[in-house]
Amino acid sequence: MVNSFSIMDLHNLDKILQHQSYIEGYTLSESDFQTFNNIPKNEVSTNLPNLLRWYTHICSFLSEKVKNSPQDNVSTFNVKPLKKKTENIKFSVTQEKEAVKEVNSVKGELTQWPAFIEERLQIFEKLKQQSDEILSQKTSLPIKVTLPDGSVKEAESWKTTPFDIAQGISKGLAEAAVVAKVNGVVWDLERPFEEDSSLELLKFDNDEAKTVFWHSTAHVLGEAMERVYGGHLCYGPPIEEGFYYDMYCDTQSVSNSDFPVLEDVMKKIVKEGQKFERLEIRKEDLLEMFKYNKFKVRILNEKVKTPTTTVYRCGPLIDLCRGPHVRHTGKIKSIMVTKNSASYWEGKSDAESLQRVYGISFPDPKQLREWKHFQEEAAKRDHRKLGVEQKLYFFNELSPGSCFFSPRGAYIYNALLDFIRSEYRKRGFQEVISPNIYKTKLWQQSGHWDHYSENIFSFDAEKEKFALKPMNCPGHCIMFGNTIRSWRELPLRMADFGVLHRNEYSGALTGLTRVRRFQQDDAHIFCTPELIKTEIKGALEFLSHVYETFGFEYQLRLSTRPEKFMGDIDLWNKAEGQLKESLNEFGKDWSLNPGDGAFYGPKIDITVTDALRRQHQCATVQLDFQLPIRFDLNYVSESGEKKRPVIIHRAILGSVERMIAVLTESYGGKWPFWLSPRQGMVVPVVTPFDDYAKSVRDTLYEAGFEVDVNLDSGETLNKKIRNAQLEQYNFIFVVGEKEKEHGTVNVRTRDNKVHGEHTVSDVISKLKVLKEQRVIKWEESF
Repeated sequence: MVNSFSIMDLHNLDKILQHQSYIEGYTLSESDFQTFNNIPKNEVSTNLPNLLRWYTHICSFLSEKVKNSPQDNVSTFNVKPLKKKTENIKFSVTQEKEAVKEVNSVKGELTQWPAFIEERLQIFEKLKQQSDEILSQKTSLPIKVTLPDGSVKEAESWKTTPFDIAQGISKGLAEAAVVAKVNGVVWDLERPFEEDSSLELLKFDNDEAKTVFWHSTAHVLGEAMERVYGGHLCYGPPIEEGFYYDMYCDTQSVSNSDFPVLEDVMKKIVKEGQKFERLEIRKEDLLEMFKYNKFKVRILNEKVKTPTTTVYRCGPLIDLCRGPHVRHTGKIKSIMVTKNSASYWEGKSDAESLQRVYGISFPDPKQLREWKHFQEEAAKRDHRKLGVEQKLYFFNELSPGSCFFSPRGAYIYNALLDFIRSEYRKRGFQEVISPNIYKTKLWQQSGHWDHYSENIFSFDAEKEKFALKPMNCPGHCIMFGNTIRSWRELPLRMADFGVLHRNEYSGALTGLTRVRRFQQDDAHIFCTPELIKTEIKGALEFLSHVYETFGFEYQLRLSTRPEKFMGDIDLWNKAEGQLKESLNEFGKDWSLNPGDGAFYGPKIDITVTDALRRQHQCATVQLDFQLPIRFDLNYVSESGEKKRPVIIHRAILGSVERMIAVLTESYGGKWPFWLSPRQGMVVPVVTPFDDYAKSVRDTLYEAGFEVDVNLDSGETLNKKIRNAQLEQYNFIFVVGEKEKEHGTVNVRTRDNKVHGEHTVSDVISKLKVLKEQRVIKWEESF
């Protein structure tokens, strides 16, 4: 090993290290340490592989020393240099930590990209040239492009693009558009029309445009990951908010100290304004293009069932992708890498381990600043944090994905169930109780086993296989079919709060939003086809009442017949028509979501918007034509004939656990009175009035309210009041000599609104109104 870096060139050092056994059985010498400190870190790269390996080895050695060193100023240890003698070398712990920090941040863009990038580009260029030649030979015909306002633009097939049309209308519109929608299908702005078409131009405020924008930025991230790590890309989809990319790399690990490096490379890519190019390629050519990447080869062999599929190129990146994308990377004005994590190939724990990097992007830097502020607020409201702070619920590793609700959390849980139960009585629902365990034959008959068995907990008993129920509908079919049904019994509205279990992957478990054990406000309406419209309208009115009570806004989408559907197409068309009529009569705006219905029937998806303007899908209303056939369900019609009923699946809260998570974050832990597990705190002015305070508390508790009393003599009156407000007690009832004499309490709220002196009986009467009527603005309505 060299004693002084200054006397030799980096490349000579690399050659020397090629012959040194510094990996196995080698420990750090003083000359190693000196060289490590003096070497220019930014020059250590894959161009000097032996130097890079040595450098990484020294770092790992120092990492272990730092981890195991006592936290004193100097650590002493023996090392074995190349010479035969032993040296006692003293290294400062601070020096070691700084060295480790430096090597962990040494990653930058590779000075030489992996060979597969150039090979991939060469294949693409060759195939693109062939494609362009074919396109140039296509006959261009006059076509008409119809805009949303009904106006028609003249165009030419295979030449005119949506961007051309947009520019003809307004340059501002053309630049603001993220993506086009041609004949109802999202479409690249620079992809030519092929026939007479309808055209919409979607901006970033449109959900489909956001998806495209974030998908395009995922490709920018993927390009940066190839240029920084040289790894093999896997999947890189847009998600609900942002995007991620999975990468296989067995030589380097991603850490958050790499984020600035990745962001710098991404900003370079954006600055270059790399054009997104779409190309349809034969499967055999794609297998050659991606032969270096076993994951892309798997996708092609296992997922691609057509002779050709598409790739998109931006800069040096080429990836399997359906698209569409933004016109070029320059449309992305602000970008941020947000986090990284480990993942598995296709989420399977027995598959290869991957590295995942997440990000977010916007077309305006102001939007990124707003997003960061929003994230800070969301972090304060995280239900996992608030649930522990307010002693509502917790999780334990002995039952992963199953929540423990403490008494205060159980109060919220039961208050929600009581709310729905009270509405059931008004709306003609009958509550039933069904088994938790069934033979797997039930799930085979319902069709769930073929598509869902990996998410069902099953076990063997007495030589048969049983399973915990993941949903209630098959059990309700058994109950409907258990006796002869008459048309007079319909609609039969069957409700069930039974416990459900789903075998979610451990890596997917997230607080209360993704659990293994949960309950739903599940109901199934058995009705005649003629009653669909009426029942759907009733379901919409029900959910509207519940969501307005929570203070939620909501959006409705009608999801229609998918490509792979079961049943008679005429029945589908009729059912979809009834759903449209129900939505129109309901009077709230709704949107169409073509082809996204369940295979067994069309559905209405309901998305709620919370106080942070985030959207959550909780409720669902689905038509089902298939379960009545699978279970051979019938009713006797008015004419005496056997007829098949239709099932409407309906949930409003959805998973009660998930709804509690949504409500916790939406309210920020400041629960409305009727749902609050801390409705009141009685505070005596001084110790002599403790007995009166306790009697007030007992009276209010017996009246059905969640009320506590603070008798801590070590706290001042002001501190007791302030603590109660911080703990989110809705009301604070202060009692002293005057209140004891008159049988009253002095009332104030957690936000310091003072209501003054009231008799205890008057308080009870007012609180009953707030609770029974579930008053939203309870503070003002006292």
